[in-house]
Amino acid sequence: MTDQEQIYQKISAVLVELFEIDPAAIHPQAHLYQDLDIDSIDAVDLMVELKKMTGKKIQPEGFRSARTVQDVVDQVYKLLNDG
Repeated sequence: MTDQEQIYQKISAVLVELFEIDPAAIHPQAHLYQDLDIDSIDAVDLMVELKKMTGKKIQPEGFRSARTVQDVVDQVYKLLNDG
């Protein structure tokens, strides 16, 4: 899973499964906190799922600046492709 579309699809599936978000609400520019109602506890749960998904340790610093679904996709892509 190294291409951004695959990562986006997986993250979308996680958002639907974990947080019961309407799939129609999920799009690359959807704001995690305002549009999708993700709170800080949800964000931690999302990071745990991303760790399972990637098999890599997630650095919180990299994800603090993530505001949209695309930001998360970009961070995961970077993580998978930079090492």
